[in-house]
Amino acid sequence: MNALPVSLPFTDRAEAGRRLADRVRPYAAADPLVLALPRGGVPVAAQLARALGAELDVLVVRKIGLPGHAEVGVGALAEDGRACFDDDALARLRVPREALDDVVRAERVELARRLEVYRGRRPAPRVAGRDVIVVDDGAATGGTARAALRTLRRSRPARLTLAVPVAAPQAVAALRAEADHVVVLTCPENFRAVGEWYRDFTQLSDADVTSALESARGPAGGAAERAVRIRAGGTDLDGELAAPASVRGAAVFAVGRGRAEPSVRATAAAVREAGYATLVLDLLDAEESAAAAAEGGAAVSTADLAERLDAAVRWLRRSTDVAGRRVGLFGAGTAAPAAIAAAARNPGDVAAVVAFGGRIDLAEDALARVRCPVLVLLPSADSFVRELAEWAVARLGGPAELRVVAGAEAMLADAEEWHGAGTAVAHWFDRHR
Repeated sequence: MNALPVSLPFTDRAEAGRRLADRVRPYAAADPLVLALPRGGVPVAAQLARALGAELDVLVVRKIGLPGHAEVGVGALAEDGRACFDDDALARLRVPREALDDVVRAERVELARRLEVYRGRRPAPRVAGRDVIVVDDGAATGGTARAALRTLRRSRPARLTLAVPVAAPQAVAALRAEADHVVVLTCPENFRAVGEWYRDFTQLSDADVTSALESARGPAGGAAERAVRIRAGGTDLDGELAAPASVRGAAVFAVGRGRAEPSVRATAAAVREAGYATLVLDLLDAEESAAAAAEGGAAVSTADLAERLDAAVRWLRRSTDVAGRRVGLFGAGTAAPAAIAAAARNPGDVAAVVAFGGRIDLAEDALARVRCPVLVLLPSADSFVRELAEWAVARLGGPAELRVVAGAEAMLADAEEWHGAGTAVAHWFDRHR
């Protein structure tokens, strides 16, 4: 637990979510997923997910109250239908579990209704292997949070964190054993109710919840991006994963450093429009990139970059549901030879490669082991660069083409031109899926 003094009360749930974000960030590294406990947890979680660049969804949990005293929580019902009872409370109140059967049945009906309203026909988000953050607007007894955490634990997340702006000290103490981390901004000793710690604690409707979720997910049919961080050996790779509404394949876009450049984004966008999910990655961190610029060469070897890219491909295929088939690789600049070497390392996962620019001859040791089709795009007709590329292409172990992209240097600031180049990349992936 890490509670520190904060100014209270919170203005509203949105402000509380923004203040939680920095405290949660250290626990949101491995493809983070933010799960809100509706209704009150949704506006808190929406702000937190936006700040983290993380996927947002709901986890529906219903409190089990005493018959005739619904406000007295003695358990909770989770999405998977399992009831989690507070047996200590039941013992103190001398209430057997069987006395709650009617309450549990009614709450199961309400839980199913809310799931239909909030999630519709969308499948539940994938939990396994991800850093999962459960968010509510506060914790009084901790009953609903406990049921949520126990449900999620069965799905084997990489790390499970509970994040609430305010909580009773007793609730936090009880929840420590249920999560890997409990992040709470404040635990007032005089805690009586969550609502007392907000200036605006307006009760929310189903419409408020669905509106917040739709806003966080982006426009209908769009390809909302979410930040990901992939562990590759001793390095964390930062990137963005985005998928169109209908996915027919997946592609990894790798650059040394500069995934946010308009040229890279425009190329990836064109490939998404063709039906491919895209994972756009920097293979170098800021320090490595600065060292490469200062030295005028590579700060990390092609073999090491290929290993990082290979880890990203394996993560995309095994830890997401967007890459049912082998994926396409696009490597630009420093990442171009790494893409070719990664294809040699992992032929079972890579269907085709596009290498733009860069010294692909630096992948010399891997060239003969590449079996998938490779398209080499040269941004210049410079004879020396072309000779090196032709030398490398001749040594590839599979089919290959070499093309000069006329005027590519002038295209660097023109996203529309790069969008056209992305269409050509998509066609190459289409031919060799």
